[in-house]
Amino acid sequence: MLFTIGLKLNVRDLYKPEVWLASTAHMLFWVGITTVLLIALAWLGLGVLGLMSWTNLALLTFCLSFSSTVCVVKILEDNGELKTRHGKIAVGVLVMQDILAVLFLVIATGKTPTLWALLLPGLLFLKPLWQRCLAQVGHGELLPLAGFLFAIGGYEVFELVGIKGDLGALVVGMLIAPHFKAAELSKALLSFKDLFLIGFFLNIGLTALPSWSLLLAALGLCLLIPLKFILFFRLFTWLKLRARTAYLSSLVLSNYSEFGLIVVALLVNLGLLTADWLVVLALALSFSFMFTSLVYKTSHHQYQQHGALLKSFESQDRLSADTYFQPANAEILVVGLGRVGKGAYHALHNLQGDKVWGMDADPARVNKLRKTGVQAMMGDGEDSDFWENMDMSKIQLVLLALPSIQDICTITQQLKHANYQGKIASIARYEDEVNALLAAGSDKVFNFFTEAGSGFAEESMLLLQPVTPHD
Repeated sequence: MLFTIGLKLNVRDLYKPEVWLASTAHMLFWVGITTVLLIALAWLGLGVLGLMSWTNLALLTFCLSFSSTVCVVKILEDNGELKTRHGKIAVGVLVMQDILAVLFLVIATGKTPTLWALLLPGLLFLKPLWQRCLAQVGHGELLPLAGFLFAIGGYEVFELVGIKGDLGALVVGMLIAPHFKAAELSKALLSFKDLFLIGFFLNIGLTALPSWSLLLAALGLCLLIPLKFILFFRLFTWLKLRARTAYLSSLVLSNYSEFGLIVVALLVNLGLLTADWLVVLALALSFSFMFTSLVYKTSHHQYQQHGALLKSFESQDRLSADTYFQPANAEILVVGLGRVGKGAYHALHNLQGDKVWGMDADPARVNKLRKTGVQAMMGDGEDSDFWENMDMSKIQLVLLALPSIQDICTITQQLKHANYQGKIASIARYEDEVNALLAAGSDKVFNFFTEAGSGFAEESMLLLQPVTPHD
């Protein structure tokens, strides 16, 4: 999981205060506040807390401070939001938390890196070797095998020099991320990642059979999750993030972590916590996953309903990444610049010229397309604030070239809410999606596979036309 996260991570994103400062400050505030709360409950003699010292309670709250890499990345991937502004903020916070967890494990186990660890920066000089290897493996079965080799190899190299291997897998993934095949490698490993994810949850379920008292303790810990959300939201807005970005990032990070379970297991082995806490945290972890998965499904709708209240917490200053861009002379806007959207943009640009603009939420993709001459702009189509602050008076047609029908429906609603008066065209992958998109407000829906087949047939028929001899 950490290797695949590294494949999608830009190291420069970790340098931003809204990532490193938010993650460390959140951990400090969380540990301080929740430790006081648990000490008060322990003083009352409540359940499994009654016999614990304040130091052990502080260690427990430290374990609860992490958010789940497994849960957050899965939710963001399923919603196509991994490369959005709030998605990248959330992943950056997760990586910082993982780094802090690895440092804690190193200190707690008394395992210090060897002098050979000083040679790890030499991995940077192996970049040409990795690039050549990835270029030679092709697109078949060797590609995921190469991914396993890099992930496990990075793990073992770091373990050999006395550093937690998980960090090695993450670092190797980050070093490979700039390669042009990194995205393809990530997709090739997706099915394996899902398989291991199932195994991970089965492993949690097999930890032990819980009693009613342990179940109640786990539910009690879940009552602290709103506090985790509030702390994240206030820190993000204090660091000048927009209310929507802060809200979505905070919401998806409001859960407990599998890394926390690993730290608890270590504390149990060291005799600092009883084995019952493995069961309690495993249950709380599972409940928090369900909470985040259910609540985040309607996150964009929630923001629409409570946007006015949430915006009252915004800073008056804006970060450069959160400023709105107004495309000049745009009459046609293509939202989503993947393969379909990019093809639509070029076809329309050949007909309408500079009146056509493209928009995508992935800054790396936008920058790459700009270098090729494409009029591309950064923008998250599901961001209601974006549409409300954009001048839509001259835009006559919006093409929604996105893979998720739910995203298309949401953006259509956002456009209507922003009083957009032009036409909306969207794509569908399946026939049963056409009526749903029309009902959501699209003026025209193109079945992707049907239209591709028709275009293929039309182009092929040109081969049967007789060739006229030249005089």
